[in-house]
Amino acid sequence: MTDEPPLRRRTAASRTGNDIETPPSARPEPSDAGTESTGGESVPLTAPREGTPEPVTVPEQLAEVVARFAAGSGPVALDAERASGYRYSQRAYLVQLRRSGAGTALIDPLPLPDLSALDAVIADTEWVLHAANQDLPCLAELGLRPRRLFDTELAARLAGFERVGLAALTEQLLGYSLEKHHSAADWSSRPLPESWLTYAALDVELLTDLRDALDAELTRQGKSQWAEEEFAALVQAGTRPPRVRAEPWRRTSGIHRVRGARAQARVRSLWYARDQIAARRDSAPGRVLPDSAIVAAAELDPKDEKTLLTLPGFGGRSVRRLARTWLAALDDARQLPDEDLPVTPTVEGPPPPHRWAERDPAAAARLARSREVVLRLAGEHNLPPENLISPDTVRRLAWQPPEEITEATVADALRTLHAREWQITLLLPALAQALLPT
Repeated sequence: MTDEPPLRRRTAASRTGNDIETPPSARPEPSDAGTESTGGESVPLTAPREGTPEPVTVPEQLAEVVARFAAGSGPVALDAERASGYRYSQRAYLVQLRRSGAGTALIDPLPLPDLSALDAVIADTEWVLHAANQDLPCLAELGLRPRRLFDTELAARLAGFERVGLAALTEQLLGYSLEKHHSAADWSSRPLPESWLTYAALDVELLTDLRDALDAELTRQGKSQWAEEEFAALVQAGTRPPRVRAEPWRRTSGIHRVRGARAQARVRSLWYARDQIAARRDSAPGRVLPDSAIVAAAELDPKDEKTLLTLPGFGGRSVRRLARTWLAALDDARQLPDEDLPVTPTVEGPPPPHRWAERDPAAAARLARSREVVLRLAGEHNLPPENLISPDTVRRLAWQPPEEITEATVADALRTLHAREWQITLLLPALAQALLPT
């Protein structure tokens, strides 16, 4: 690690004409890395430098984009827009790319669901994404899978920045402000308004510049190897199929208020009835029936339509039209034999930490000492504790440590729990010491 000061955010006085192409300066400033810069006014970025491109919708246009990006150079900036909150699926409804020498492309994946030809020509270069774990699954559905990537959000976390959103980082490090008012838009709608397309193009406009600024800061702090390991783990995770969650109905918001196995069966029955309708309509489940309505019906167990429609969440026209469906789901739960009612699931791994002191005081003490180590080391290295090591890993290790506590056995246990080598190096020997009985 080095004590040199961090990157300085560019100010309006330092910009002229087209210097937007230039990466941010690295002039020193006497402040800690990751803190908010206060010097200078940011410049609103309202339009891409080559203008807003029209979305690519036909194979001939896609072939032209493939040729352009094959001829380009350097990293490829990528982003995807989904319709979370509107649609059942998490598919991409717009894909944005930018590369030096190729410009920006906006691709509509509805008529072009196979982008493997594009993947082939950018496979050997680094892909730059912001919050990559959010976009990698929907990009993979289109045949886009990175072999190397740079995640600007994760890089900012490792560098100790408090605000790691794309707009915040672009303003801090590059001196340009991005508007994010279309981030929650329904990107499945067509045609997409011009203002939305401009917003989407701007999301990749400065992404490689931001990558360069963050890469320089990671190098200055001696954290480049950490980032490389984290990015490699993201790539590896992207090759695995998505995990299927067992009993997803248990994540219904407010379910903690529902008491008793029979009432929980009502939640389960309503949840699956809603899920089938949402999948058929390709609509977000909460737009079909809110979680709050499911919980209210599970608590009261209405037997007729009049009573059902008095409950919170059942007043909308589309919900009322499905009253018979909801009543049938409740009746199904009512008719279940006792042996088919939900049972408390077997929890894999340690119990909730608040129960440790009662169940295993020694484990509770190990966890407290281990957390102190993580917090101290995270502070010393200027990064969030959860990026130094996941809280779940700490809990599992403290609950069931190796039989013989040595640095070697603790390191092996951390590897089994998917910790990266840089994390293990930082945590040992302090974590091993924390696991020893007092």
